[in-house]
This record gives sequence, C-alpha cells and structure tokens, in this order.
Amino acid sequence: MHRPVQRLSRILACAAVPVILVAAGCSSGSDGAAKDDAKQSAAAGSGKSAGTSGSASPDTTATATVRAKYAKLPEPCAALGAKTLKALVPAAKDKKGSQGSSDDLDARGTCSWNSLDSNGVHGSQYRWLSLALVRFDSDATLGTGDERAASYLAKQVTATRATADAKGLKSEKVTGLGDEATAVTYELKKKEGDFKQQTLLVRTANAVLTLDYNGAGLAGEKDPDPAKLLKDAERAAGDAVAAIATANGGATTGSGSDDASKGASDAPKKGDDDKKQDKSSASPSPSGSASASKSSEKDTSDKDGADKDSSAKDSSGKDTSSEQTAG
Repeated sequence: MHRPVQRLSRILACAAVPVILVAAGCSSGSDGAAKDDAKQSAAAGSGKSAGTSGSASPDTTATATVRAKYAKLPEPCAALGAKTLKALVPAAKDKKGSQGSSDDLDARGTCSWNSLDSNGVHGSQYRWLSLALVRFDSDATLGTGDERAASYLAKQVTATRATADAKGLKSEKVTGLGDEATAVTYELKKKEGDFKQQTLLVRTANAVLTLDYNGAGLAGEKDPDPAKLLKDAERAAGDAVAAIATANGGATTGSGSDDASKGASDAPKKGDDDKKQDKSSASPSPSGSASASKSSEKDTSDKDGADKDSSAKDSSGKDTSSEQTAG
C-alpha cells in the first residue's frame, strides 16, 4: 500500500525538476535582458545629453569669451607724433609731456602738455593739450569690450556737455575718426582770458580716447581761432587712434600722422616672412634647417582692472574725468 504512494511522490518530484530549471532559465534570461536594456537606455541618454550639451555649448562659450580687439594701449605721452606736438604746443618746455599716474598703462593712461609762446609786450599765446586713454576688456556679465567702450563714451559725452560755466557750447559728430567720435566745443571766461576749448571723444573698438585742446590770447594777444583749434585737435586724435592700432601690431589707414603710424609700417610683412622661411627650408645647410624649424608663440591675456575714477583739472579751469571699469 505504501509503494504506490512512494512511486507517486517520486514521479511528482521528477516532474518538478524541469519546471524549476525552466523557471530559473527564464529568470536568468530576463535579468540579462533587463541589464542590456538598462545599458542601452543609459547609453542613449548619455548620447542625447552629450548632443544637447554639444549644441548649446558653442553659443554660450562664444558669448562669454569674445576677445576684445585691443589688448593694450600705447604710452600716452608717445601716442602723438612729433610734428603734431610741434604744431599744437610749439613752446612746450617738455616735448615729452607730463604723464599722469596709472596702475596699469595697458588699461588707462593720461598725458598733458603746456605751451606759453610769449610775444613780449604784445602778450602771449597759451595752449594746453591733454590725452586720456581707456581700454575695456570683454566680460561675460558686463558685455563685450566694444559695448563697454561705447557705453563709457556716451557717458563722457554727456558729462562734457554739462561742463559748468561753458559759453556757446556746441556738440557734433565727427567722421573719419575711429568707430565713432563727438566734438564738444565751448568757451570759458577766466580772469587770465577767454579760453577756447575743444574736446574730442573717440571710440576705436574697445578703446576710448579723450583729447582736450584749448587756447587763449593772454595779456592783450589776439584769441585763437576756434575752428583752427578744432582742426588741430582732430589731427592729434587721429595720431592717437593710429597709435592704439600700432601698439597692438596692426597697421592703420586713417587720419593719423606718419609719426604715429611709423611703427606699423616698419613691421615686417607676413608674406616676406613666409618667403624667407621657404628659402631656409630648401637650403641644405644646417643653419638654414634650424632657422626654418624655429617658431614663436605669443600668448595674450586679457587684463582685468578694478573700477577706478580719476580726475584732472586743466589750467583753464575745466574738469576732465575718466572712470575705468575694465575687467
């Protein structure tokens, strides 16, 4: 009686073994497929994320790293040509000018010249010339160097138009100087005489220059012609624009004098360098091969400057101010 029961138990046990094996096999297969699906999903997600990042990154990076055109400024006292200085301040005791203090001449600088040409009992001709240079770097938050320079120029024009005690003030756009320029002219009456003031505010890319030029006839001498003073001021401003470009290795074609742009014209041309290099490479001599294999790299970096306000007062009583927010 017990034998049929034992036999039935054995049959049931044997029948259960394939079921367990099949279930285990299915379970293993399901786990493997799940893992494969997970890997594929992760890979797809990573690819999508990388693609999205790749498409958005260039725009963001381009906006944040727009390099300003000019990386430095010329020395302010060397920015005007010798011929220009001789014409504008003929009796200047120091032709080299008086340079103002600056913690970074690549970001800002000033220079001024005084001239008193005495005619004895007939009086004297007085001239005062000042040049202020300011440069702006690009900033991801504040904007490109050009944008910051344009904003600064607009503020300077507004401030100059608001000069206290200015008589007969006129303001007009000037063409042929940098990217944009404005001339502000007026007269200031002082006890020494009537001073004819000419102020030129010019932006060239990410740099702004302010050129002040005034003159007066003292002790009975005839007052200078404002129109001629303005023309002379434009000549000096043209020198400064050319000097900024030359300081950054670029030749200019503008209103700058030959003295101001001489450095750019003396620079070797790229085509000539390439020809010399080709000849050196073709030469079998060791020195020629060594010369052809040399290369130089120059890294330029934007300089950041802290916000800075500075003011200077000329002999005519005019306040000229500049503020720097580079960096």
